[in-house]
Amino acid sequence: MLERLKTWMLPLAMLSGGIFYSFFSLFSFLTPYLISVMLLITCCRLSIKEMRFTRLHAWMLVVQVVGSVCVYAVLCPFDALLGEAMMICVLAPTAVAATVVTGMLGGSVSCLAAYTLASNLCVAIVSPVIFSLVGTQGEMSFGASLWYVCRQVGPLLLLPLAGAWILEYFIPSAHKVLKSHQSISFYLWAFSLTIVVGKTVSFIMQQDSKNYGEEFLIAFAALLLCIGQFAIGRWVGRRHGETIAGGQGLGQKNTILAIWMAQVYLSPLSSIGPAAYVLWQNSINSWQLWKKRKREGKV
Repeated sequence: MLERLKTWMLPLAMLSGGIFYSFFSLFSFLTPYLISVMLLITCCRLSIKEMRFTRLHAWMLVVQVVGSVCVYAVLCPFDALLGEAMMICVLAPTAVAATVVTGMLGGSVSCLAAYTLASNLCVAIVSPVIFSLVGTQGEMSFGASLWYVCRQVGPLLLLPLAGAWILEYFIPSAHKVLKSHQSISFYLWAFSLTIVVGKTVSFIMQQDSKNYGEEFLIAFAALLLCIGQFAIGRWVGRRHGETIAGGQGLGQKNTILAIWMAQVYLSPLSSIGPAAYVLWQNSINSWQLWKKRKREGKV
């Protein structure tokens, strides 16, 4: 019965978040804490010595940075707003939660943890340059941008890693318990997914613009872009023996940061892109987790 319930838990979580968005959006403050706990549990199966920057990470950074500029250059002559929305969806760094999903899918947690850190630091450095080149009017300084990213990503990524290391060497019994109960992350992920979807729908509903045609175009383009980035990431990762980590590294984005950057540096309506991207990336990950459980005979 429990296994059957777990099969439908993620789709039901997204549906509940979408329908009761006004309620679940109130708990959005819990998201970083849930991610930290999930990452701590995941990191308990991670060897810190395995974290290293590789050629795969370099290629993924190239796709992330160069790809964002190319997408904007192609779309801007036809629709500047669409170009900005898609650019930020490509430029956005990898979500910390991607490390958790990678572990749940059976991928290399250490590989993606290293790329998540590199991806976020890279965006902190290059985003002010890119935003100035595309002619946006944001007035945030380089230092402010760097500090925001470090302040948001640092605790989420580094504290769970440090916590797992401390538990392993000083409280091995607790480390062993968390290492042997990785399924806890699944339930926490379902709850956090409900909150994230609720917050996203609430954000979209509160937009002042009535240009629904443009909003639907941006949301649909975000779907195509999301599928494309997962596919490219898996293709690049497969060539280096890290298919799952590659797909998550390029496909699952830090959309909270992306929405903030869009609202500060770009046209406010362009934030619809990363807001819709939240729904698409979580739909794809829910489907991937369902497929994995089906292969394991748990469906």
